Amino acid sequence: MDLEHIQQALRERKLDGWLLADFRGRDHLAYRILGIDPTKISTRRWFYFIPAKGSPKKLVHTVEKGKLDSLAGSKQVYLAWEQLHSSLKRMLGNKKKIAMQYSPKNNIPYVSLVDAGIFELVKGFGHKIVSSADLVQLFESTISEKGYRLHKEAGVIVDRIRAEAFQKIRDAVASGNGTTEYDIQQFILGRFEEEGLETHDAPIVGTNEHPADPHFEITPQNARPFKTGDTVLIDLWARKSEPGGIYYDITWVGFVGNTPSPKYREIFEAARSGRDAAVAFVKRRFEEGKACYGWEVDDACRSMVKKAGYGKYFLHRTGHSIGEEVHGNGVNIDNLETKDERQLMPGCCFSVEPGIYLEGEMAARTEINMFVRHDGVPEVTGEMQKELLLL
Repeated sequence: MDLEHIQQALRERKLDGWLLADFRGRDHLAYRILGIDPTKISTRRWFYFIPAKGSPKKLVHTVEKGKLDSLAGSKQVYLAWEQLHSSLKRMLGNKKKIAMQYSPKNNIPYVSLVDAGIFELVKGFGHKIVSSADLVQLFESTISEKGYRLHKEAGVIVDRIRAEAFQKIRDAVASGNGTTEYDIQQFILGRFEEEGLETHDAPIVGTNEHPADPHFEITPQNARPFKTGDTVLIDLWARKSEPGGIYYDITWVGFVGNTPSPKYREIFEAARSGRDAAVAFVKRRFEEGKACYGWEVDDACRSMVKKAGYGKYFLHRTGHSIGEEVHGNGVNIDNLETKDERQLMPGCCFSVEPGIYLEGEMAARTEINMFVRHDGVPEVTGEMQKELLLL
């Protein structure tokens, strides 16, 4: 935990403090932000208050009175629930503006981890509670220069493996050897291992209507061989197998043959126009020195897909935060599933991945990753698909 940095961020945001609280490991973000080992036993409620100025304060149960001993600050110990209430009230003091893991109207559910009862309790003491969403992003989801480097290195390898996978499909169709979607998925996983990459789940490889389900899962039983006339989607993600590795997550599409249908070209071009609009919006905002929020980028992308007539077939947010998990805890590019009011800031990594899904028929998605460098310049961190691949 970087106490000095946290307190500086609180003062910059005109907040009086940040209250972190947990019961039985519910708030995984608090453990990561504070640097507490989440594997250690935790069966009682604890509270840690970081004021904008001065020393932090701890409140722990007598059964686990050493729970927060690794952290700076004074400590109070409670036993009965009445003592918890009175001690917490005393710990927080006079009326304050306090950040907690809460989001108004649950707009950002990824950080809405404080239960309603604790919210009511703290509010009942006279305090104003605001969302800690941007603080969480700053101290848990921004990526270091090392992480940026590892993300880029993973990207070079993943892009190469993606190209190899599509070439394998070309070769399979030319030879008629019966290679299936599942075979290509397993090929990608094998190449990840050979190249020192790891992934939490297998890539998506699908033809025709299979990827019209955005989270289609291929199995040996439902897989089919590639053939001329197939539309193909491959979504793959991986990180370097070393501490601090950051995921790289992309989707590319192609057509087996030389003449894709006009509709397939049209939905790819609609998705591509949305992607490019989102990238341009982010770059323009940072060039102008203006704040850029996740929900706004989603709007910029989605408006282009709607303009092309496919808005109702764009079934998910435009993008997600990327970190040591493929779906990180930072700002998402979303004004559909949630309204992500968090601000893009230096050190954040995220995907832009508009997709159009025609149920029972076909799908097209184009996914790239962006990173806002520490000098405040946003960039696309890998290759961008400009045209349908012909296989």
